[in-house]
Amino acid sequence: METRRLGRTGHESTVITFGTYAIGVVTQEEADRAIEFALACGINHFDIAPTYADAELRLGSYLHRHPQPDLFISCKTNERSRDGARMELHRTLERLGGDRFDLYQVHSVGDLDTLDRVFAPGGSFEAILEARDEGLIDYIGITGHGLRSPATHAEALRRFPFATVMTSCNALLYAMPDFRRDWDALMDLCQAQDVGVHVLKATAKAPWAGRTPTHTTWYEPFTEQADIDRAVAWALNQPVTTLCSSGDLSVFPKIVAAAERYQEIDPAAPDSLLATVPDYANIFVGADA
Repeated sequence: METRRLGRTGHESTVITFGTYAIGVVTQEEADRAIEFALACGINHFDIAPTYADAELRLGSYLHRHPQPDLFISCKTNERSRDGARMELHRTLERLGGDRFDLYQVHSVGDLDTLDRVFAPGGSFEAILEARDEGLIDYIGITGHGLRSPATHAEALRRFPFATVMTSCNALLYAMPDFRRDWDALMDLCQAQDVGVHVLKATAKAPWAGRTPTHTTWYEPFTEQADIDRAVAWALNQPVTTLCSSGDLSVFPKIVAAAERYQEIDPAAPDSLLATVPDYANIFVGADA
């Protein structure tokens, strides 16, 4: 699988990062098969979080039995206090059986109020900086969902030299003029500062909107291979390093297949999602985003 440099981390990340929420909601046996599939496909970057159900336990169990010294693991915290973030960080290290993180991210920062909480005295960022100074973290990143995330992450980069940003974008979001303005500005800033970019929700189709979910994602994902091909091709033709896979194992192999052939997709095909998928919708609709 193609790799791209993850900004100033220097890591050559595969264009698909395995989003490990998908293994947090299945058995250990199913998780093992998914991890082995990802590794067999050449995926070298896994992203995990304490809030991903049992993902830390599933991945930790696998790594204890099958160490992967070349695997780049990024983790993140939703905690907003120094003590809470420090506790989570050490618990994750213990569960994974590691002694450091390649990348640790302050998670779900999608608006300026949350960004202020993270940077406030006694906030979670103090714990992250301390862990970096102790040699427990190599690089620090920021993540966030929602329509305000690109602008928020641009402001974050003005406050601290984050090595990576992880933010949502897809063809539908990019068609919104205000979002496109903020996304393009963030991409320009990331390129200027050599910041690695993870793109989220590239294969998201629509909100469940009261319907019973059929997949283990909080939004309805694309499931048809042709739609996934076009969505992945659109995302990987953006100035990004890697696309985080969705939190559903049934969709994961289709995302991998799309990434392996995205260069073969007609350049005009991804944009046709807007015209050919009538129920393609903003997954953040109704949210304070």
